[in-house]
Amino acid sequence: MKPLGPIPAGFAIIDGELAIAGRKASDLVVEAGVTPLFVYSGALIKRRVADLYAALPSRVALNFAMKANPYGPVLQLMSELVDGFDIASAGELKLALAAGVAANRISFAGPGKRTDELEAAIQAGVTLNLESEGEAVRALEAGHRLGVTPRLAIRVNPSFDLKGSGMKMGGGAKQFGVDAERVPAMAREVIASGAEWRGFHIFAGSQALSAAAIIETQAQALALAAELAEVSGAPLPHCNLGGGIGIPYFPGDEPVDLAAVGQALGEALENVPQALKYTQFCVELGRYLVGEAGVYLTRIVDRKVSHGEIFLVVDGGLHHQLAASGNFGTVVRRNYPVAIASRFDAEPSEAASIVGCLCTPLDRLAEKGHFPRAEVGDLVAVFCAGAYGASASPAQFLGHGPAPEMLI
Repeated sequence: MKPLGPIPAGFAIIDGELAIAGRKASDLVVEAGVTPLFVYSGALIKRRVADLYAALPSRVALNFAMKANPYGPVLQLMSELVDGFDIASAGELKLALAAGVAANRISFAGPGKRTDELEAAIQAGVTLNLESEGEAVRALEAGHRLGVTPRLAIRVNPSFDLKGSGMKMGGGAKQFGVDAERVPAMAREVIASGAEWRGFHIFAGSQALSAAAIIETQAQALALAAELAEVSGAPLPHCNLGGGIGIPYFPGDEPVDLAAVGQALGEALENVPQALKYTQFCVELGRYLVGEAGVYLTRIVDRKVSHGEIFLVVDGGLHHQLAASGNFGTVVRRNYPVAIASRFDAEPSEAASIVGCLCTPLDRLAEKGHFPRAEVGDLVAVFCAGAYGASASPAQFLGHGPAPEMLI
């Protein structure tokens, strides 16, 4: 048997079943009328945001990286809870604006922004996090054509990365941001152009579970921001310190000590150099805000045995849950938190692999996990499905199409 990842806190049992936000999984499926189904708990999202605000220094704002979950009702909820939104495409800009997010609360990062995307962002009044000198030139030209003063920040490629992070986005040669040593000259050019100077975006990595690593990276980001501001010779109005706080997915993972991170950041901000005395700071988080609030429900359509191994075949799969299948950047496949939702209070009694309906051996949602005996018709729950699930999976693969989503 292979161990399963830890099921997040906040879920309950009603009549032996998994309950999400006080409602049985089977009732939610009846309401949706179909499986597979993504369900997001608004209460868990609100609790996570409240916990973050309680831990973070009051000087630090909270931005939602909407690539984690761009579902409209989730965006509407987040717009009421957080200070700002971070987007990575013109498509996300449209979704954010449609959800009622004011453009001046939005920043736009990402390499390879098309000219039409730059124009849409500038016209709306979004802050552009510039990823290169060439992008700066195109943004300034777009602002001139439109007769609109662009709001510009520079995304910095720092010399350090976030130790232990699942995705390193800083340190060494990267497609993200401008190498730190070139930032001051570029900042001076942007300021001299008459653009509205918005500061720096320093994002070194994501999905780290070590508080010590996050604390170290935030301290490095503050030191780098101060150095670059001093050399640039202009006040730094804003600095996005990035994210990095991960969630437990796999056996042995432990939650980040959020209190320790918040305390260390507060102490660091009390002692910042003069160059940062009046700087507004924010952190940018996606999966940490919504990941553990989501559950993917899928139904067992077949139970079979092959060479002595039990396979529970479900009507979902990697086309909705690419990450849970181990095909979203994982080097060694490990099991996500998965359970038999309709037998949530039953004791495990057998080893079984939960596999999807796609015609590929890659389609495994759990491998040789320890589960209660499950039959055709039972519901399976894949947890940590609130981030990088529905929108980051190949929903059209083999023609099955996307799964419906529900915020409760």
